[in-house]
Formats: sequence, structure tokens, C-alpha cells
Amino acid sequence: MTRLYLAPVLPLLPLLLCGALCGALRAQPLLLPGTCSFELGTCGYASEHGYGSWRMNDEGHLITVDSAFLDQHQKAVLTSPVLDQPDWSCVRLVYQITGLGSLKLHLRPDSDNFDYLLWTSNQTSDSWLIASVDLPNTTNPYQILLDGQPEHGPGNSVAVFEIHIVPGYCVECNFEEHHLCGYSNTWNPNVNWYVGGTVARESDLPLNDTTEDQRGHYMYVDSVYAKHFQEVAKLTSPMTTVAMDGCLSFYYYRDQERGNIFSVFTRDQLGHYEEIWRPVVYTTAGWTIVSVDIKAPHPLELVFEVAFNSARGGYVAIDDISFSPEFCHTDTEPTFDPAIANCDFENGFCLYHQERAASKEWSRVSVKPNMHRIGDHSTGSGHFLLANTRFSSKPGYVGRLHGPFLPGNHKYCLRFYYLLYGFGKVDGGLVLYIYDENNVAQERVWSLTETTRGVWMKAEFTYMKPMSSKVVFVSICRNFWECGLIAVDDITISVGDCQMTSGSLPGQCDFETGICGYTQDKAGDKADWLRVRGYTPTSYTGPRGDHTNGVTSCTSRHLSCVQVTKLGC
Repeated sequence: MTRLYLAPVLPLLPLLLCGALCGALRAQPLLLPGTCSFELGTCGYASEHGYGSWRMNDEGHLITVDSAFLDQHQKAVLTSPVLDQPDWSCVRLVYQITGLGSLKLHLRPDSDNFDYLLWTSNQTSDSWLIASVDLPNTTNPYQILLDGQPEHGPGNSVAVFEIHIVPGYCVECNFEEHHLCGYSNTWNPNVNWYVGGTVARESDLPLNDTTEDQRGHYMYVDSVYAKHFQEVAKLTSPMTTVAMDGCLSFYYYRDQERGNIFSVFTRDQLGHYEEIWRPVVYTTAGWTIVSVDIKAPHPLELVFEVAFNSARGGYVAIDDISFSPEFCHTDTEPTFDPAIANCDFENGFCLYHQERAASKEWSRVSVKPNMHRIGDHSTGSGHFLLANTRFSSKPGYVGRLHGPFLPGNHKYCLRFYYLLYGFGKVDGGLVLYIYDENNVAQERVWSLTETTRGVWMKAEFTYMKPMSSKVVFVSICRNFWECGLIAVDDITISVGDCQMTSGSLPGQCDFETGICGYTQDKAGDKADWLRVRGYTPTSYTGPRGDHTNGVTSCTSRHLSCVQVTKLGC
């Protein structure tokens, strides 16, 4: 997640350039190996052979890759020295993309054949941006790679000002760093979060930071300039980049009874808010610590929000935000894995079962693929479930396939693949319901409509229930003409909204929006890969559709002599 640099203390000057005074007064954070400000050199970072080169800017103390110097290359890759840091750490990257281009951060474990994509951005800006990327604890040494890809054309470049690697989680902050750990203020003409402490904006706040150090800093918001009812100030953390469950702690100081509303939210990539804490007392006599359990299986931001009723609404201050992988409270429900509801039916029904133990409405089958039919979705030669196999001549039945129960108050994304056989009419022939713990249908969430036959199609939807619930696949055969064969395979359930981008393995690509960094060997062969949709160009060759959703596929003109090279995925 990228953040514009804000200057709540010195509105006219970027905090990065606040000079010697700020540097002398602020406590310097512990910086780990791999940190580099590019002032005296590249700190062991080097351009990787086979790509373009990153160039030092002697005047500006930064490193850049410019499209004018890429020659025939498409990108430049900057590789760190080998780092051996077993504990959790955070990379803070200060960068700027001018014109059109992108910047990616990869992790390359020692002795691993793949580079793991951790973060990417193509956001163009007129100022420096900051990205915060978590590096989970690992026992293996690794390198970090910066992949700069300015598009060819005048004025396109990617620049990196500094790389800071600090211990701990990216959401943690004591607000002593110049860039505030990537936290950002949402600008409001009247009320905003400011840095408090020595040389901070003049204020009536009689505060030192939580350590009582007169040179320490904290963040605060004051109502003195509020002009309207419910003036709101928001301070937002960097977006988490990996799954995190545990205890969030911070200190707060609050003035003025009933003059303001102070809340802490989480916000996902789709902009959905969830309140996780609100104070039970209106004022505090000093700094008060708060501990709240959070579960972040998908990327989230923390939002500290204060709303004022008037200019006499007092102030709120926060400091020393920290995170622990252990829950704060022993009664917090342990983290569960929704993958218990996943099944590819290769080794049975997993935790799925039919409503009647002896029923055969759903059958686990395997077919040998040929030019007229395809095999299962997982491997092409494995197993899947097929409805209506024995009952196509016995209309009027309903076959239910029940999944395992999952805890309530979580948002789930269900994905599965289905395929239609035969000639019967199938509208409504497969329906999905959400059942509660009493086996009562709560909601119909998906139903089959007439679609392409003989091709695996993907279906997905998001649901959330307050109670424990399960998914039930219902196969319906109304009469002989509405009883086509319906197959289901590769059911997966994950926590979060289906619209959110999920992490992918290195080199993973479904070719729906491009080729994901794969490149063709233009000089070493005489064939080219084509990204196409639907059938392959020649009859009786290739698939009828792609593997992802049955519509788009990537193929080639000459399958027997094609070479594809993966570069930097």
C-alpha cells in the first residue's frame, strides 16, 4: 500500500527534508542490514546481470532506472546483499514513479529457484511515496529484489530514495521516524493528525510521549480548528501485506468529556470498515494502554478516527503502536483454517457428505479424457463429483451435498468449478444454499444458468453469516428434459471477499489480464505463443476453453517447437 508523504508538523516542507534539527532531536530507529539511503553508494545492492542497470544520481542521492537507458531491456532488477534475519521485519521503501511504469519488490530465498512477489505498484506521483512490506520470520537467508519497469518512451522512470529495514511489524510505530512508519493523515481543512512533542506544532497539549522523554514524539488531533459538527480526522496505517493474527496494543490520551468520539477500525482493500475498539471512558488522567485482538487473514489497514462535535471538543493523542502474534485475551477464539472445507475429491468426499448416507445422487467418478470429453478439473485424469448419474430417468428428486460447518462472523469466499454434460435443460439444476447449525436453509446464494457445455467453468461468491454455517450443493432433477448431468470439482473456501486480490505463488499466472512477466524467446525459436480465448485455431487440437473459467486460454501456433522463458516472476 502506498502513502503520500504528509507534513503535519511543517506543512510547507517535506518531513524527509526537515534537516539537521529533526535529525538531532528524533531518536533514530534500529536499522537492520539491507538498509540503504544511497548517499555514499549502493550499500551492496547491485543491478542483476541480464537486465538493464539502475543508476546512482550523485546530486539527489537516489537510484533510478530510466527508459532512456534501458536499451533493448524491458526492466532493471536491483538485488540486495544476502540477508540473514530470522525475526519478523519490515521494509519501508521510499520511491517515485514518473510517467508510466511499475515497481515490484520480490523475496529470493537462498537456494530457491523462485522469486516471491511481495508488493507491486504502478502509481504515478509528483512526490515521494512510501511502501511498507512485512518480511515474516524465516530460518533461511534471502535477498530482496527491486524490479523497476518504466515503459518505453520519453519521461518514464522509476526512482528509489531509500530502503529502511526495521525489526518488527509494519503496523508498529513510536512516531520517531521522519516518515512516521508509513502512517498517513487523511487531509481535512480543519482537523488533522499532527506530530506532538519537541519542535512540534505549537499547541496547548501538556504532554510528553509515553516514555516522558521531552524529545519524544506522538500523534495528536486537536478540535481547536473544528468548524462543523462531526469534523473527522483519520490516521491510517500501512496496509498489511501478509496474514496476521494477534494482539494490537497502543497508548492513548484523551481530553474533554463527551467532546469527541474516538474509534479504531480496520479497513480492507475494498474500503469496508469494521470497528474493533472504542473507549469506555471519556477522559484519561494520563497515557492509557489499550490491547485488542485482531485477525487479519487478508490485507488490512488500521484507521484511528476522531470526530469532534465543536471547537471545544478537546484532543486525542496516540503513541507506541505495537503488535504481538499472541492474542491479548485467553478467551479469543483461536485462528481456524477454512481450508477444511476445500476438496478436490481425489481421495474421497473430504468433509462433504450426502444428506442420506446410502444415497447416490452425487457420485465420485473419473473419466478418461478424449476429443469428445474432458477429465476432472484438477489434473485431467483425477476424480470429481457428478450429479444425476443414476437418477436421470427418475425425475422429481433433490440431492443435497453438505459441507462442513464454519464459524460465524467471518466473511468467506467460496470458489468451485462445474461442468455440464448431456442435452437436458439445466437452468436451476444446481443451487447453492447457506445452512445454519440447525440445518435450516438461510439463503440461496447461487444457481446454475444455461451455459457452455463440456468445459469447466468457475463460480465464486462471498457470504457472511452471524452464526456457524455451511454450504450445501443441491442438485435438482424436475423431469426427463430438465435433468442434465452436472459435475463439480475443486471446492475452495478462504476468509475474505472474493473481489480482493489474493497472493499468488511465484510464476503463477492465469493469463486473464496479461502474461504476468513471462516473455517469449524471440531470437532462439521460430514459433510464438498466442493469448487466445475459447477454442484453439485448428480443429480437434487443444482445449475448448481455458483451465481457469472455461473461457480464455493461452496457447501457441506450434506446440511442438515453442520455448517460453520466465524472467523475474
